[in-house]
Amino acid sequence: MPAAKIKICGLSTPETLDAALKARADWIGLVFFPKSPRNVGIEQAGALARRAGGQAGVVGLFVDPEPDFLAAVMAQVPLGVIQLHGKESPVLAGRIRTEFGVEVWKALGVRKREDMLAARDFVGAADRILYDAKPPEGAALPGGTGLRIDWDLLKGAAHPLPWMLAGGL
Repeated sequence: MPAAKIKICGLSTPETLDAALKARADWIGLVFFPKSPRNVGIEQAGALARRAGGQAGVVGLFVDPEPDFLAAVMAQVPLGVIQLHGKESPVLAGRIRTEFGVEVWKALGVRKREDMLAARDFVGAADRILYDAKPPEGAALPGGTGLRIDWDLLKGAAHPLPWMLAGGL
């Protein structure tokens, strides 16, 4: 069994970044979603990504991003991964992957086993699936809620892409 890999998301200060790096996170996540309390600006994100200095991969988390905003971030922040955490389609995920030449991870909200089936649609469009706890109806945020996915849903499940867990870990 391969060793677990760790992504610590929602970093917004040099101190939190340094703590994640000291803990040997494999990836650090920067949130580009204004509704999130963990949202970072482009300049702030660029400084954090450069501070990481290759010690961890840098993931940018976006929720239904506007093309111009995504392009502006990619021009100024050295991201290695774009994580899509909204209602992005496989076509859009594939287009982003091709346009920017970085890995694309697609987050899927999971409450029941059937929710995981959507991962099949992203084969060829995304590099990794991130299973997250589905937020309650009407929630303002698509993730980062602290809710934990029911890990029993993963037992015996077929995963068409490499995958990660998120939510309440």
